[in-house]
Amino acid sequence: MSNTNDSFRKCIIVVLIAITVANNAAGQLSLPSLNNNWQIENKGSVFFEAAKHAPYTDHIEMSGSRSSLWIKYSVDTARHLQLSRTVVFPNFRLRPNDTHASLMYTFRDDDLPRFFINGRPLRHDIVNGVFYAGMEEKVTGIRQNGVMEINSILSATGKNPVLIAVTRQLFPDISRPAAVEIVSFKNLSPGAVTVSMEYLQHMIKTDSAGSYPAPHYVFTNTVNAGSRLLQPDATVQYGICYQASEESLITLWDFQNELIARRRRVDDFSQSLQLETPDSVLNTAFEFAKRRIGESIFITKAGPMMCPGGLRYYAAIWANDEAEYANPFYPFTGDGLGNAAAINTYGMFAKYINPGYAPLPSSIIAEGEGTWSGAGDRGDAAMIAYGASRFALAYGNADTARKLWPLIEWCLEFCKRKLTAEGVVASDKDELEGRFPSGSANLSTSALYYDALKSAAALSAALRMAPDKINDYTKAAYALKLAIDKYFGADMKGFATYKYYKENTLLRSWICIPLTMGIFERKQGTIDALFSPALFTQEGFLTQEGSNTFWDRSTLYALRGLFAAGETGRALSYFHYYSQRRLLGNHVPYPVEAYPEGDQRHLAAESALYCRVVTEGMFGIRPTSFTSFTCTPQLPEGWNYMNLKNIKAFNHIFDILVARKGKKLEVRIEDVNNHKKKMRIKNGDSIAIDLSMLNKM
Repeated sequence: MSNTNDSFRKCIIVVLIAITVANNAAGQLSLPSLNNNWQIENKGSVFFEAAKHAPYTDHIEMSGSRSSLWIKYSVDTARHLQLSRTVVFPNFRLRPNDTHASLMYTFRDDDLPRFFINGRPLRHDIVNGVFYAGMEEKVTGIRQNGVMEINSILSATGKNPVLIAVTRQLFPDISRPAAVEIVSFKNLSPGAVTVSMEYLQHMIKTDSAGSYPAPHYVFTNTVNAGSRLLQPDATVQYGICYQASEESLITLWDFQNELIARRRRVDDFSQSLQLETPDSVLNTAFEFAKRRIGESIFITKAGPMMCPGGLRYYAAIWANDEAEYANPFYPFTGDGLGNAAAINTYGMFAKYINPGYAPLPSSIIAEGEGTWSGAGDRGDAAMIAYGASRFALAYGNADTARKLWPLIEWCLEFCKRKLTAEGVVASDKDELEGRFPSGSANLSTSALYYDALKSAAALSAALRMAPDKINDYTKAAYALKLAIDKYFGADMKGFATYKYYKENTLLRSWICIPLTMGIFERKQGTIDALFSPALFTQEGFLTQEGSNTFWDRSTLYALRGLFAAGETGRALSYFHYYSQRRLLGNHVPYPVEAYPEGDQRHLAAESALYCRVVTEGMFGIRPTSFTSFTCTPQLPEGWNYMNLKNIKAFNHIFDILVARKGKKLEVRIEDVNNHKKKMRIKNGDSIAIDLSMLNKM
């Protein structure tokens, strides 16, 4: 009987898969309607209207160069606000000085100084032994635009009615180990109102037994405390600073200058690499993702380090998050700190290359003072070789490339020595570190090594190395591509796709990775498998068939691969849905790490992967030298244009402008010196661009 039931179940699954594939064949996906909690104000700002969408609870992280501010906030049905502010100080270490040893403190509303309006407290409180009912404050809206801004209205009726607009602005300081909260009061009452904030200076000294290398000090202090008489329409602003120090002396500064500096930094992110499409959701989500990956760089004793964040991952780098995901993207923004962090990442890993070819650490932690290799070899050398070679080409600096070359060459040789008898790369785990099985050789590691070989061949040619070296890498890539197909290629649940490892019997989302590396031999079966009920969900592509776990990183890799493979219909349909959900839904405004693990943290590297869906998926940019790249634009049906402006890679500043002209695409490349190249191609055709030759065309 059990065999009969199993057979029946399998038949039902096959029928459901067949129906889904047929329904999706035209590029349309059956996706539910989304109820937006937020609305787009402009390309860099989203707004929550409390009257329409309360109750609501969420959390967001914003980062500066020496602190990160994680805010949990909620608005209840009465539109009352609750705020919790956790400030992380990556340079202030605890014992044991490991991955998660950054000093952090949480500051709640009760930890703040009290505010008074005409002598009445904002909250219920006892003043001079007398209980006072607090004034009613109702949230009207919340804005996220690089500064978290919460707007509310304070009101009191009676003989002397009071109406005051309150604005809270919260943000991390861009250069100090501090976060800032500015509270503004604007008098909307018909008469004058007295507003006051208590003076507060609170110091915590950490226990020396738990602090490394010595005790730390954490301060809460007010700026501009005291009483102000506000005439109608007048405004007063108060500051509250949360800061860490190695000394018992507090530092005071002008909070308005810090707000200006934060907005200027956010503005810098918005000026570079601007996406223009007919889809405002994609344009805005791209802007936010670019901001998140740009801000999450911390100055440490080991130099600038991009760190994932999420209340856990600071002052540390990983072979996947930084070397593989984030660093190849930074050159396109031209951000000096981002590029410096990328170069520093590879330099830190280079310190661990060794003549015996022992594995590199998966992570370098504690401001460079320690390492972590708890999952063994995760294919880290393949991740680093892939990311470093792509970064070196896009960064476009020969001297930097020469400095990175020994690391790249060592990683390639490490992978070569790990080739099995079948010609694929062996590794202990993959980047999921054993959360799901990956066998002794997994598809991800081999695909990364394949792409690294292709980029290394281009890089060695750009560095004018011996032709034999270039040929060796090219031949090795070709042989590995054949081995990947032979070893991993399989019929999985009726799809001509890949098994993730030799013993694999369940579909896995990482079957998408060959598509991102330009391996398209099994693209149709892989695409159909990804969109089958076994893997496809509203939240993304399941890590493994039958589980409820999703990681945004594999979903974003899949979307990049779908665009690269020319599956623009289904790719755009889900990319828009995914972007709308992450930008305007229940947990905004960035891509997340995973579910159910980690409470969907806004880890920064996932935002880099989001941006690469655009640069490498939709626009198909692949570096080929220090000044050249191939471009394979995939303009979705129904779009007449898509532009990527102010790209700062390959030692040039330039735009890629794609427009539909009849049945073809017109692609224009324009640099800041008004040098141009215009081409007519079919959608999905590749073109070779050498920016150094634009002025000669």
